[in-house]
Order: sequence, then C-alpha cells, then structure tokens
Amino acid sequence: MSDTPGTDTAGGREAQGTPGAGGAATATAAPPAPPRAAARRRGRARTRLEIAVLSAPAIITFLAFVILPVVLAAYYGFYQWKGYGEPTDWVGLNNYELILTDPAFHDVLWHNALILVLSLVIQGPLAIGLALLLNQRIRGRSTIRVLIFVPYIISEIIVGTGWSLMLQSNGAVNDLLHRIGLGSLEADWIADPDLAIWTLMAIITWKYIGFAVILMLAGLQSIPDEIFEAAQIDGASYWQIQRRITLPLLGPTIRIWAFLSIIGSLQLFDLVYIIWGQYVSGTAGTSTMAIYMLAQGRNAGNYGYGSAVAVVMFVISLVVALVYQRFVLRRDLRGAVTEGTV
Repeated sequence: MSDTPGTDTAGGREAQGTPGAGGAATATAAPPAPPRAAARRRGRARTRLEIAVLSAPAIITFLAFVILPVVLAAYYGFYQWKGYGEPTDWVGLNNYELILTDPAFHDVLWHNALILVLSLVIQGPLAIGLALLLNQRIRGRSTIRVLIFVPYIISEIIVGTGWSLMLQSNGAVNDLLHRIGLGSLEADWIADPDLAIWTLMAIITWKYIGFAVILMLAGLQSIPDEIFEAAQIDGASYWQIQRRITLPLLGPTIRIWAFLSIIGSLQLFDLVYIIWGQYVSGTAGTSTMAIYMLAQGRNAGNYGYGSAVAVVMFVISLVVALVYQRFVLRRDLRGAVTEGTV
C-alpha cells in the first residue's frame, strides 16, 4: 500500500472541505443565514405597525374634531343656511365677498392684529425679565413661580367673571382707587373705547404671563452653566452675558412661545365674550373675529355665513402659521428631522 493512513485521513478531510468534492460538502455545510435585507424589512414593517397602532387614536380624534368640522364649514359656507335641515340656498362665494367687504369684519381683524402685536411686545420682555429674576437663587423663588403660574391654570370663565365684576364702574378697582386717594383715576374700564383694549391686554398679560415665564425658565435651565462661568472669567459683565449669550441661546424658546401667542391672539374668544359680550365688545373696541363669527352666524340665525367666517379665520391662521414657520422657525426645525429616519 503506497498511501499511509494519515494521508488518507487528511485527504478525506480535504475532500470534505472542498466545494467541488461531489455532494459531500453540500451535505455537511451549515444552513445559510437569513438575508439581512429581509430582516430589515420585517423590522421596518413592525415599527410602522407600532406607530400606526399608537397614533391611530390621535389621528382619528384629529380628523373627527378638526379636519371634519373645517370641511363641513367650508361646505356650509357656500349656502344661506339656518342651521337645520339640508342646505338648499346656494349662494356660492357671496358669503365670502360679504365678509371681505364688511367694515365690521375689518374692525375685528384690526383688533386681533393689535392684540397680537401688544401680546408679543408686552408679554415677551416681561416674561424674559421675570424668568431671569426667578432663575437666580433668591428667597421665596418657588413661591413666586407658583403665584405667577396660578392664573394660567384658572378657568377663563372664572377669570372673566371675576375681572368683569371688579372692573365695573362701582367695582372693586374703582373703590380701591377712591380709598387710597386716587379717585381721579376712576374710569369705566370696560365700556370706555379708549381704555377697553388696554384693560383687555392687562387681563391677558395677567392670565398668560405664567405660561411664558415657565417656558423661558425651561429654556434658561437648558443652557450649561459653564458658558456663563467662562464669560465671567473673560471679564464679561452681567448685561453683556445676557445680551451676547443668554438671549441668543434662548432664541428657540422665544420663537416657539411667540408662535403660540400669535395663534392664540388670532383665535381669542372666551375672555372677550365673558367680560364684554358680543354687543359691548363692538362699541368698546375689543371685538375679535371669533366674536364676529358668533354674532353674525349663530346669533343672527345665519349659520352659512358663520361657517364662512370660520373658514376665513382658519385660512388666516394657517397662512400666518406657514409664513412664521417658513421664515422664523426654519432654522429651529432644520435639524429636527434627519434623512433616513423610519
């Protein structure tokens, strides 16, 4: 025998390990692993299913209580409708033409714009100043934060009713001014057209300043302390630090708060309706688009016209939101969504 046993063993192992050695290699090879692409597709499908299941309730609620009412309002806006039965009196764009040419609507649109601007001008600097103060280590800081935030969580009905009683001609405000010797400052805070808009702004500021302060405080606390310490070491003064460091880093928070304030100003209704009502608000100069919609729509028995006003309000708010997002929030949202996310 010319071949040794060792050679046979080695040759056998070599034959089994060689891919071309008959069917031996195929029979003993391990089963191929599942393709990674298939596993990745299953993972994506599972993730999409989880997202769909978890977001379905919110999507259904949004469609039922936001999108559907807007679609129905747009539909009824083309009719002269009394609010019951099938709308049959088609008027086309006549309701919208009346809205855009009505001087009363121009007035309420101006009131909303004025409230919007004054809210930003008054609440913004005040909220930043209070946030900077409350971000310091001062005695009673927690109590002050709570007292500032409490008005925001109080119901608008309670706020409106309380202020309407205090601001009457014989209310608590005028009585207080009389008792402290400032009777010459007594006024009709609600009905006087020269004072009513400022009265409204004072109430709005008192009511919503707490929300702005909490947002600003959250933004301030997200800024690392090392930045301020480095600036102090470099010799920067307190006001230089606030102007050069704090305000720029607080910019995203300020812009988000301003967006929320703008949308709220365009849709303001409850406080004006509770304190002034639909009739006094018109003569006092505090009526808003929402008050106009109520007065000219439901209370006038013309739900088609009221629906058209609601559509106009929606379009105005949507355009303002898109423009603000396009030119103001663009750099804040640029890194919010990255490519390749599922």
